[in-house]
Amino acid sequence: MDGASAAISEKQSLLPPSQQEGLQPDHPNEGNPATSQEMAASILKTSTLSVRKKLFQQTGFPLYSTSHGFHEEDVRKKLQQFTGGSVDLHKEDDGIGILTLNNPSKKNAFSGVMMLQLLEKVIELENWKEGKGLIVCGAKNTFCSGSDLNAVKSLGTSKDGVELCMFMQNTLTRFMRLPLISVALVQGRAMGGGAEFTTACDFRLMTPSSEIRFVHKEMGIIPSWGGTARLIEIVGSRQTLKVLSGALKLDSTIALKIGIADEILQSSDGSQSLEEARRWLQQFISGPPEVIRALKTVVSSGRELALEEALETERDVLSTLWGGPANLEAVAKKKKFNK
Repeated sequence: MDGASAAISEKQSLLPPSQQEGLQPDHPNEGNPATSQEMAASILKTSTLSVRKKLFQQTGFPLYSTSHGFHEEDVRKKLQQFTGGSVDLHKEDDGIGILTLNNPSKKNAFSGVMMLQLLEKVIELENWKEGKGLIVCGAKNTFCSGSDLNAVKSLGTSKDGVELCMFMQNTLTRFMRLPLISVALVQGRAMGGGAEFTTACDFRLMTPSSEIRFVHKEMGIIPSWGGTARLIEIVGSRQTLKVLSGALKLDSTIALKIGIADEILQSSDGSQSLEEARRWLQQFISGPPEVIRALKTVVSSGRELALEEALETERDVLSTLWGGPANLEAVAKKKKFNK
């Protein structure tokens, strides 16, 4: 197999069977080497970007599948053994969801069951068409202390670690791509995997006494839920290296200074800080759900896709809004210059 044909085969493996048809040779002279090479060269010019765009636009499409050696059902069976806690979702009428990590006896550490429930809630949010915003918080005024050590100790092999890594990267990437503007409300401590979870949110609000800390080095590992790549996007590679290699304790003042936190709230009280976070988020989600969701979608595409693909996504999303009810109402009221 030549290099071009191998590249086509590799791209086919990225797509589910239902989408592989478009990459199959259907030319009547497909046995002709010259024709095959010409077709392969043509596909190579366009398919890398188009495959990425298709995968990005598919709601819930995972980073890892069986082609990467990832068997989700096997991982699910392992995680189901580690019970305790819950991930709770409350969807409000104003389009704001409250996602609560609820395992207070272990400082809201993720049990295996909670990891599974997080994926279930992400899938539910992917299908919440009225949603505009999401606040992620922890029960009993603390955010999350990472993974439950009972699960960590039992999943002790390298294979176990990599499987858990792929499962949580899949889940948090889907979370990050939700067409909802998300805010991590950091109360108390966000440690290890909890710190990583905050980076999957669009914004981070911290109470005065809260702390974010990536403690992975002290556990003899590195962040494995996608936290490193996302933190680099937030604060840059130099600051990320300092934060990770120093296992730095980032109180709210330091976090705000280096750009991890977007604002320090006034109250450390659980209910009051949640209300502050709700008011803070509201300024960004006023308007029709379809417009807010579209804005988040094009920002996500601009972050993850090449320029050409991001521009195409912008065009495609615009086509769903231009001439739509929100657009026509705004034009009729001449709202553009009213504020």
